[in-house]
Amino acid sequence: MNIWHDIGEHIRSATGIAVRGARESVGGGCINQAVRLPGVGRDFFVKLNDAAQADMFAAEAEGLREIAATRTVRVPAPVCWGVAGDKTYLVLEHLALGRGGNGALLGTQLAAMHRVTRAEFGWQRDNTIGSTPQINTPTADWVGFWRERRLGYQLELAASNGWGGELQRLGERLLLGLDGLFDDHRPRPSLLHGDLWGGNHGYLADGQPVIFDPAVSFGDREADLAMTELFGGFGDAFQTAYREAWPLETGYPLRRTLYNLYHVLNHLNLFGGGYHDQAVGMLRWLLAELGG
Repeated sequence: MNIWHDIGEHIRSATGIAVRGARESVGGGCINQAVRLPGVGRDFFVKLNDAAQADMFAAEAEGLREIAATRTVRVPAPVCWGVAGDKTYLVLEHLALGRGGNGALLGTQLAAMHRVTRAEFGWQRDNTIGSTPQINTPTADWVGFWRERRLGYQLELAASNGWGGELQRLGERLLLGLDGLFDDHRPRPSLLHGDLWGGNHGYLADGQPVIFDPAVSFGDREADLAMTELFGGFGDAFQTAYREAWPLETGYPLRRTLYNLYHVLNHLNLFGGGYHDQAVGMLRWLLAELGG
């Protein structure tokens, strides 16, 4: 079966545009294969994975639409998605992105996106963080949500992947004491990108910011801000503009480590032991801040 014929026909059905020319592999991702697909007057960006991951792409498309509906930060528009042969695919509009642009505008736009709220934390469907399942069953209890559906879930995965010992002992203690990190912090359920590291943003030629590859849910806006600081790449103009648009609350530096622990544990589960010591160090620091 020629999967590219099927994908091309789906694109034509969705847009009326015929696919023409040679495909071009695109680097930069570690979960999916990515391809630039030329069309008549418009190019497309295609992500591929095993057919068993079809729901991952369906959830990503819904997340992009959720963000686009806020009319705050630009995202690539989903075109179509489905299964062809043994592959699942997601077709997006192709955007020519660079790394330099208006970081201050991104900070302002992200703060505006975070002001879009719902009554409960979570989302209407589960999705993925990387390729790891992300459980989004809604609840009004943010601390319980973070304990059970975020940190607790990642720690369970780590145990099943053979990471026991000190990681699990410290993790269990942190889960039990988690309320102590939220004594004076009552976040709103803000719309989150969910996986906002440096590689998931870029800029158009005119400097307009674009974010992509989301792991959408509604949660504490600080969780998005924390990840922008985990691996770097956003710059001072972004951070300053965000805080001017919506100042952060007392205690953010402590919660930043808590929120980034989720992503470090996820990297441990996805990529292996290089992240183990980092996760243990973060757990020790958080427990020390809790007084033991």
